[in-house]
Amino acid sequence: MCGRYNIIDDADVRHLMDVLGVDLYPQTRLNVAPGSLGSIVYDAGMGRTLDSALWSLLIEPHPGTTGFRPSPRYSTFNARADRLGSSPLWKERFANQRAIVPASGFHEWTGPVGHKQCYNIRGSEGAIAFAGLYEIWEFDGQRVASFTIITLPAHPRFAHIHPQSVPLMLRPEDFDTWLDPQLTHTDPFQHLLQPQIRVTLEVAPVRSPNDLKPLTAATTIAADRSAVPG
Repeated sequence: MCGRYNIIDDADVRHLMDVLGVDLYPQTRLNVAPGSLGSIVYDAGMGRTLDSALWSLLIEPHPGTTGFRPSPRYSTFNARADRLGSSPLWKERFANQRAIVPASGFHEWTGPVGHKQCYNIRGSEGAIAFAGLYEIWEFDGQRVASFTIITLPAHPRFAHIHPQSVPLMLRPEDFDTWLDPQLTHTDPFQHLLQPQIRVTLEVAPVRSPNDLKPLTAATTIAADRSAVPG
């Protein structure tokens, strides 16, 4: 995943939030980048919460100014699925701090340097629910949430867009289990971590993340009926 997505407060996103059982709606953001604010849904044991959070799990106070930034030592805006069960960074959070990241779509760029084409990728049936992990930090008494989006190994039908990975997108039947704070063993999630496209996607070239009018008709990447063997 290249590292950009968008969230638009429209009927599709509101429907997703209704399905998630959250009576708040995310703020529209057309070009969410690592280190900027996104929205996450999680349950820390007191019911589901919609929270603003920084996109990059490891963050720190920004030196010399206010606010926070991603750790300059580690890239943590994505978490590779094949490391969730072994990496000290991800293992406990995978068991205890799972989140859903609502999105309208995400952006990828293809082509040579200087002539890259931006693509906007949307779910054909509505908003996207990325699988993520979250953390709640406290810096000098200030509470700050952060998150990462889980990525799967490369998928053959997505390789022309991104040859290395595809984000893990959840379906409604996954939501309750994924967000269950009482479920701390991860065996029920292993089938989700194989290369797969779990929702049908529409891929359209656009001028930029801030101008989402398609330049040509969208093409479709159909959802898998089952996971692609890793």
